[in-house]
Order: sequence, then C-alpha cells, then structure tokens
Amino acid sequence: MNTRPATRDDFPAIAELFNAADEAAIGRPASIDVHEVDAWLGSVNLETNTWLFEEEGDLVAAGFAQLHGDVGILAGSVRPDRCGLGYGSAFVERAERRLVDEGAPRLHAFAVAGDDRATELFRIRGFVEVRRFWEMEIELGGEPPAEPTVPVELFREDEGPAFHAALEEAFADHWEPHPEPFESWWDRQVARSNYDPSLWFVVRDGDEIAAIARNETRGSGGYVGALGVRRPWRGRGYARALLHHTFREFHRRGVRKVTLGVDAANPTGATRLYESVGMHATREDVVWEKAVA
Repeated sequence: MNTRPATRDDFPAIAELFNAADEAAIGRPASIDVHEVDAWLGSVNLETNTWLFEEEGDLVAAGFAQLHGDVGILAGSVRPDRCGLGYGSAFVERAERRLVDEGAPRLHAFAVAGDDRATELFRIRGFVEVRRFWEMEIELGGEPPAEPTVPVELFREDEGPAFHAALEEAFADHWEPHPEPFESWWDRQVARSNYDPSLWFVVRDGDEIAAIARNETRGSGGYVGALGVRRPWRGRGYARALLHHTFREFHRRGVRKVTLGVDAANPTGATRLYESVGMHATREDVVWEKAVA
C-alpha cells in the first residue's frame, strides 16, 4: 500500500472513486465530476492536506482535510471492494492529526446517509451526528420552465464585491456560516474550471442587489451553487424568480437536469421552496462533529 498527496491530474480518478463508493452506499452514483472535485480541492493544500491510498498503482481510497474558520473539515471515500481493510481509519487518523496541528477546535466529517461503515467509524472515534443535508434535483421537460414573475438580470463582473456582500448577508443566519473576505472568495470563483459568469443572476431593487444566484455546469447537468435573498427582501418571491430564470437558461442551453444542495433543516424554508418548483431529494448526507480542544 502506498500513500501520497493528490495532484490535479488525480481529479478524474478521485471523482470516479467517490461515485463508486456512493453507488455502493445508496444504489446510485453521485454524478461527481472533475469540476466538483476542483471545487472541493481548489483552496486545499494538496501537498499536506490530501491523501491517496494505492494498491499496485490503483486508487483504493482518498480523502482531504481543510481548516474552514474554526472548524476542520474532512471527507473521504474507500472503494467498495476494499472496505473493512482499515483505509477509512487510516485516512481519518491522518486528517484529524493534520487539522489539530492547524489549530481546529472541532471537526466536521461528511458521509452519505445509510453508509453503515462510515457511521460505525465516526461513532467509534467520538463523532456525533449534528446535521443533515439533501441533494435535490429537477428534470426539465421539453417545454421551457415558467417565466419568473420578478425581473432577473445578469451579473456584471465589475459588481463582484456587491454580489459577494449580498451572498454573505443572505447566508449569515444559516447553520455554521463562515464569512470570507471578498478577495479570497473571488480568487476561488475565477480559478474554477467551470467558472461561467453568464450563469450568475441577480434581482435588483434600485441600485441594491437584493438576491443572487450563482450557477454552474457540472458534467451534463446544471448546478445551483448558491441561492440567497438578503433579509429585507425576503418573502417577495425573489428566490423563486431566480430559480425559474435559472431553469429556463439551463433549458435553453440543452441542459435537462439541475441539482443543488440544501440544509435539510434550513431556517428560511428553502426545502419547501425547492419542492414547490418541482425539485425532489435524491441524496442525504450526514455531518458528524467532534470536539478536539
């Protein structure tokens, strides 16, 4: 067995591994592609905070860790036919040690709901379940989706700071918010291989950006990376309008499936909104927490 850090050349193999593990756990692959792995690892120090486990050159397990605010984040996967051989434990031990060295007072680990091996591993190591997230999707039919009832406009790249400020405010009351300076946030966006500002939309009230949607393509589908409405403008249908506009734009481009991720206990009622526009949950992830300080 060989352990080494990941490189960008490994992203396709990492995506394939995570898809295989998800299919074994929930009966369907997660449709993870290189763009999603790029989004996960774009700001991770690959040399020190990623681990690939190989047997005779074949990737059998992979994981990464990152300090995000005051929380250490870790996520990994093991090839289904290599489960039970200690790869999961080996990764979590390395990730925990690294994050403690970086000063994390607590850790969050992510696993697919229904993955009994992951549940056992995290419980043995002192983690407790704290939150669940859903992946939701919609299949767009032959007819274009409904037009938005509120004017939606295209984001202009010169208003990046205003877009970021609206995003930060919209997510300030969500679970575990982690504010980020504009410069580092913007650098991550433009560095993504699927960065496409023609899929970023806003609802304006005069000179103010009241609501935002940051979308992207992932493989053959569309993905809503962020959807938020600032507090003073909630309850006016702005999020619904942005979703309808997003669906229409993806449909115009020939994209027929759109997905997003959402906190299952979202305090703003986002899950009800998504269900009301035709989306449904296709996957559930569990967040496990451990105090280390």
